[in-house]
Order: sequence, then structure tokens, then C-alpha cells
Amino acid sequence: MTKRGEQMRAEILAILRAADGAMSAYDVLNRLQASHPKIAPPTVYNALAALTKTGCVHRVESLKAYIACQCDATHQSAVLSICDECGTVEERTAPSVIETLSGFVEETGFLPQRHVVEVHGLCSSCGSGA
Repeated sequence: MTKRGEQMRAEILAILRAADGAMSAYDVLNRLQASHPKIAPPTVYNALAALTKTGCVHRVESLKAYIACQCDATHQSAVLSICDECGTVEERTAPSVIETLSGFVEETGFLPQRHVVEVHGLCSSCGSGA
């Protein structure tokens, strides 16, 4: 791994950790262009892919966006709660849910490779007025 690649991943991870919500790759690209005016989209996508592979970042599939891992268990599958009102994404690990889901699909001979569990609704702040 090149030192430049490591530096780029560290910068992107810092951007995602400082964000208020999930960010698209192009949101990340726009933030990086201030300090890296010639940066190209593939650089950001490659860094996000590497960070996702290591578990430091999660791809929020339904939003086509990314968040920094919020839990200490970076290699466990996460359950993401996504607020449809304010956009907040909360992460929780739920090993028993993942095990149950895996067992359910394995009954048909399907071999799960990764899990993406997203729940849309209202966070405690947005839902308290409902």
C-alpha cells in the first residue's frame, strides 16, 4: 500500500467521521477538492472501497452513501437505522439478528457473503413530536 493511498484513506475517514450524516462519494470528493484540486472520482471510490473492506466505513445502500463505522467491532455486520426526516444514521451490531438471517437464507442453500440491514423510520429526536 502506498503512503499516498494510506493518507487519502485517512483523510476520507476523517471527513466521514466529522459529517453529520451519510455522504455520497461525490460529497467526499467535493470536500477533498479544497486540498486536492486535481483529485479524480476513481481515487475516492477506490479509497472508499478499501475502507469498506476493512470495516472502517459502511456503505448505506439505500442512500448510495457512506458513513464511518461507529462501533468498535469493525468486522461485524451492522444494523443501520436511518432517519427519513433528518438523515441521521445510527449503527448497532446485532449478532443474533445476523445469525438468524444467515440461518434463514442458508436453508435454501444460499451462502451469504455480506449483510446489509437497513431500517428506515424516525430517530428519537424526530419521532418524539409524532
